[in-house]
Amino acid sequence: MSDPTIADVAKKAVGLSIAFSVLMILAGLWAIAMPYHAGIAISVFLGWMLLIAGIGHFVFAWYTRRTGNLALKLLLGVLYLAVAIYLLSHPQRALKTLTLALACYLLFEGAAELVLYWQHRQAGGASWFLLNGIITLILGGMIFATWPANTDWAVGTLLGISIFFSGVSRLMISLAANQGLKLKT
Repeated sequence: MSDPTIADVAKKAVGLSIAFSVLMILAGLWAIAMPYHAGIAISVFLGWMLLIAGIGHFVFAWYTRRTGNLALKLLLGVLYLAVAIYLLSHPQRALKTLTLALACYLLFEGAAELVLYWQHRQAGGASWFLLNGIITLILGGMIFATWPANTDWAVGTLLGISIFFSGVSRLMISLAANQGLKLKT
C-alpha cells in the first residue's frame, strides 16, 4: 500500500472542511430558530465542562501532592466545582454572565477574522474572512448594547448568526480550494 500523495491529502482535507462547514451552518440555523434553548444548552455545557475540569484538578492534586502547593491545587478544584454547580443549578442566571463573555469573544473573533483576511487577502475567497470579521464585530457590539435586558435571546441568536456566517465563509473558502485542486489535476 503506497503513501497518499499531497493531492490526496488536500482533497480529503477540503472534503472534511466542506462537511464541517455544512454542520456549522445547520448548528447556526438551529441556534437562531431556538435562541433560548441554545443559550441554556450553552450554560449547561459550560457547567459540565467546568465540573470535569474541577474533577481533573482534584486528580492532578492527588498525583502531584508531594510536589507542594496541595492546598492551592485543591482550592482551585473546589473553585471549578463551585462555579460548575452554580451554572448547572442556575442556567438562566448564567446566561447574563455568558452574554457578556460572548460579547468579548465575538469582538476578539471578529478582530482575528480581519487579521486572517489581511494575511490571506491575495487568496481566492479571502473576502469571506473580511465579511465574517465585520459581521462578527457588529454582533459583539450588539450584545453590549442590549446587555442585560435581552440575554434570553441574545446568546443563542447572536452566536447562531456568528456560527452560521462562519460556516458559510468556511464553505466558500473550501469550495474555492476545491476548485483550485480540480484545476491543478
